[in-house]
Amino acid sequence: MAPSRTIATVSILALCQALTMTCSALVISITALVGAELAPRPGLSTLPLALQFVALMSVSPVASLFMKRFGRRAGFTQGSLIGIAGGIVGVLAIQQHSYALYCLAAVLTGGFLAHGMYYRFAAADAVEPVWRSRAISLVMAGGVLAAVLGPQIANHARELIADAAFAGGYLAIAGLCALALLFVQFIQIPKPSAEERRTGGRPLSRIVRQPALLMAVFCGMVGYGAMNLIMAITPPAMIGHQHAFGDAAMVIQWHVFAMFAPSFFTGHLIHRFGVRPVMAGGALAMLGAVAINVSGIGVAYFAAGLVLLGLGWNFLFVGGTTLVTELHDTAEKAKVQAFNDVMVFGTVAVTALLSGVLYDALGWTAVNLVVVAPLALALGALALVPRAGREDAAEAADSGPTADSPARS
Repeated sequence: MAPSRTIATVSILALCQALTMTCSALVISITALVGAELAPRPGLSTLPLALQFVALMSVSPVASLFMKRFGRRAGFTQGSLIGIAGGIVGVLAIQQHSYALYCLAAVLTGGFLAHGMYYRFAAADAVEPVWRSRAISLVMAGGVLAAVLGPQIANHARELIADAAFAGGYLAIAGLCALALLFVQFIQIPKPSAEERRTGGRPLSRIVRQPALLMAVFCGMVGYGAMNLIMAITPPAMIGHQHAFGDAAMVIQWHVFAMFAPSFFTGHLIHRFGVRPVMAGGALAMLGAVAINVSGIGVAYFAAGLVLLGLGWNFLFVGGTTLVTELHDTAEKAKVQAFNDVMVFGTVAVTALLSGVLYDALGWTAVNLVVVAPLALALGALALVPRAGREDAAEAADSGPTADSPARS
């Protein structure tokens, strides 16, 4: 069993992850709708969401290197302060009906989320290797709170500020970031050693030549990109098919729940069956989501498709994160983790922008069908790319018998 101090640290990280993902779910619920209201033309309705992920991608390596120099707590503190600023600017943008200011709010929100994405890696730092996949999984499980709170805050805060629809949601973001700022002061993760700060291990160009690492990063790109492409346009698509905003918020709520609730057992599945089968199951679930989404436009179709989409994302993202942590040394983690997140969230930024353009030009069915080929390539990579030595060693260690899971044969 993990030490009590470790359990406390992972619990706090899960809570902070929950607050971060609540902000993300809230933004997902309203950004395209506010963008459609403020944008000079319809095709730019998802540009603020794309800018959010461009900022996430751009800030991610800076945040990683900052944490390498000053520690995880300092990095998460910095991220929370950026999030508070983003919430305040979002309120002002909607009140002033300023699209440019709203894009700035999206950039600041992306900077906050860039820091928040390292909670999962912080969990891996806090535990022994045998607990790594489950620690990552449990921190991601904090997003279950986001499933409950995010869309509901978006719905109930819609008219909180008079003559500024959805501005109340950004006020809530500022408050949630303030809570994260408070809680993160209690995490206990040692600062990087002087040796770790001084050395960087192998050159990144050499590290990324590992086929297993490239496969893990590619699967993360496909999983997050496919999920975001479909999810980002779901609220406008539902409203375009004459469904109420409350129905769209409910679908996003179930989607976010499906993204994070499996994290209570994803780590155990990885422990029991191995990381690659779990990731392959995620890709198959996402293909199932596409099949449902193109079969009908009722609320039930949207809900079922988005639930499977969230489940598939969870298996691919948690699995990919776990695999990435097994393919670098301690001194290399800052640059490898930054490389992973730049690639993943760069893909997310592109899909956030493309979703609005594709939907505006070709419709809901085309948005779904465009992800089929990348998911098929991810399945092929999982099956054909040989294992790395470290991956073999990590899975051998993680497959040992424990109190909660039998050994793999």
